Order: sequence, then structure tokens, then C-alpha cells
Amino acid sequence: MHGINVAADAALTVSLAGTVFAMPVDEARGQVALFLLLTMAPFVVLAPLIGPVLDRFRHGRRWAIGATLALRGFLAWVLASAIVDDSAWLFPAALGCLVASRAYAVARAAAIPRLLPDGMTLVRANSRLNIVGILGMTLGGVLAGAVSRIGPEWSLRLAFVIYVLATIWAIRLPAAVDSTIGEGEVDDTVPNPTDSATPSRFRHRVRVLPPDVRYALWLNSGARILTGFLTLFLAFLMREQPIPGWSGTLVLGMVVAAASLGTGLGSVIGNWRRLPPPQVIASGALGLAVTSALVAAVFYSLWTLVALGLVAGMSSQLAKLSLDALVQDQIPDHARARVFAWAETMLQAFWVVGGGIGIAIPLDPRLGFGLVTVLLVGAVLVALRSRAIGRRPVEPAPNDARI
Repeated sequence: MHGINVAADAALTVSLAGTVFAMPVDEARGQVALFLLLTMAPFVVLAPLIGPVLDRFRHGRRWAIGATLALRGFLAWVLASAIVDDSAWLFPAALGCLVASRAYAVARAAAIPRLLPDGMTLVRANSRLNIVGILGMTLGGVLAGAVSRIGPEWSLRLAFVIYVLATIWAIRLPAAVDSTIGEGEVDDTVPNPTDSATPSRFRHRVRVLPPDVRYALWLNSGARILTGFLTLFLAFLMREQPIPGWSGTLVLGMVVAAASLGTGLGSVIGNWRRLPPPQVIASGALGLAVTSALVAAVFYSLWTLVALGLVAGMSSQLAKLSLDALVQDQIPDHARARVFAWAETMLQAFWVVGGGIGIAIPLDPRLGFGLVTVLLVGAVLVALRSRAIGRRPVEPAPNDARI
């Protein structure tokens, strides 16, 4: 089901490439900053609305997952007409697809512990899903690219068909996804990490999480700052100050390819049978990111940039796999979707922060990569301090939860 879902998302993205999904790196910095703010739009409803709703209806999670797929199928069909007619529905429908995609990710992640095979760790399960997702993305992208030669509306109709198939697969998931045996009803006394957006509430939402989850969350924030920074800072740097002897477009393409390779490598590493605990994996991933950013700042060159792209993709993937496993293991089922939704929102916000720094500072590579190194070290220190805070005063995870 996940592979088919990613194939449909890839077809949708290929269809809309150059329109609402295109990052305007060739435009002025102010327009790129507006784009960054727009990327937060799906998360405005994800954390305060979708997460709690999914927790309330966790006994019908198959149908919740299926609904996110069916909605995207309907919107893909709407987009097929809107993109031809240049309709005003183009942007709202695309935004709806983004919101539904994030809701799917939250519902799927919350359901994984119910389907975990005996003897398999959560990190391995999440890694296998990501590997299948890479295969689905490749297949969906190739098919959509071929069909789009006829016209972008046809690749959107292809996405519609694939979403319908994914919806059928979601409904056919094992009944264990909907089972609430051994689970209590939602306890309103359990701290809700999505109550408010004030600074004091922000600190409270983090502190009510288990120490290991807090630790991994802050490490992930550092990884997201790095990827956001690298994406935009490098785009402007290569456009205005390319490396002597190298085309800026070529360098950017090599770094993007290295980052994609690193993401796939992170999924493969996460699928290894013998792995240390998720906390150790996340620590090692961010430690490697700090080292690579420092090397890029001191020995700025094409190859240190490529190495940084590879490490950024790999460390971000490994840190996220570790965070997902810890949330799935240590957060009670009745609050898991809320925590996933809030964590996704927080991490996207840090990606925007990293990207914002990348477009705000002077285009000096040593200054830029030196600054991001300092930010990464700061994320590590905050993570260590956060883990030292007392444990969350709520019920433990179910005894059969496994990492």
C-alpha cells in the first residue's frame, strides 16, 4: 500500500513540476521566503486538527488511511482539469493534496506498531517501508514522465488511478490495524502536545514527552536545519558564486544526487539486522553531520560539498527512522497520532528556519557552513539538556511495544 501511495505521489509531483510545487530558486530572496512560509500551510491544520482526530478514531485507522488516499485521488482528477484550464482551483487542490499526504504519513506511522511482525524492530520496519517507497517513487515517476508527454492532465489521471488502487489496498489492510483490544479510551488528562502555540506551551509540549523521544526530536531538528539550509543556501551560492572551473548547475545537481543517494543509504542501513538502539543511531547520525559541515566550512570544495550532501541525506533519514521508532514504542496508542503530527510540524518548521537562514546570510561559503555547524552543535547540546529533564508523568507504553 505504501509503495503504491508513493508512486501516486510521484506521479502527482511530476505532473505539477514547474507549477505550484516548483521552488522558485531563480527568483528574488523575498519570493523564496514566501515559498518557505507556504510550505508550512499543510502543517497549520496537521498538528491542531488532524492528529487529534486520528487519535479519536484509531479504531477505524484503515478507513482513515484510505480516506487520505481517496481524497488525493479526487483532487488529482480535479487538478487534471484545472491545470488545462488554468483554473483558480489549481492551488487549493494542490494544497489539499499536501495536507492529505501529511495526514496519511501520520496515520500510517501510528498504525505500524499494530502490524509489526514478531522479531522485527521498529527501525527495520520503517526502513523497509522507506525502501519500498523509493521503488514506488521511481516507478511512479517513470510512468508519469512517459504519460506526461501526452499532456500533464494525463499524468494526473494516472495518479488518480494509482490512488484508487492504494485506497483499495488500505481497506484490505489486516484487521489488527483497527483493533483496540488492550487499549483504553482517550484520556483527556494525558498532556496534549498540540494545545497551543505559545512559547510556554511549546516548552510544555516537549517536556511531556519521554526523555528519549525528546532527545531524538531535538537531534532531528538539527538534521532538518541542515537540509533546509543546504537546499537554499547552495542554490543561491551556486547561482551567484559558483566554484571556479565548475558549472553551478552541475555542482547543485551533484549535491542533490548525493543527498538522494544518502537518503537511500540511510534506509538500507536502517534495515540491517543488528543495529544499536535508536538513540545511539540518531546521535551518530547528527555527529557525522556536524563533522561534515565543519569539513565543508574549513575545506570548501566540490567534493566536500558532495560529501556534505551525502551525509545530510543519510543523517536526516537515520535520525527520522530513530525518532519514528521511539514515538511508536514509547507513546501510548491513544496519543501517538497527535505526537506524530506535532513532531512533523515542528520538524518542518526547523527546515524552514534552516532555509530562511540560507537565504538571509551573505553568500560566503565558509561563513554559511561555519554557522550551520554551530547550529548543529547547539541542537546536540539542547538534545542532551532535554534528555536530562525528569521523565514524563504519564502511563508507559504497552508492554509488547518493541524497538
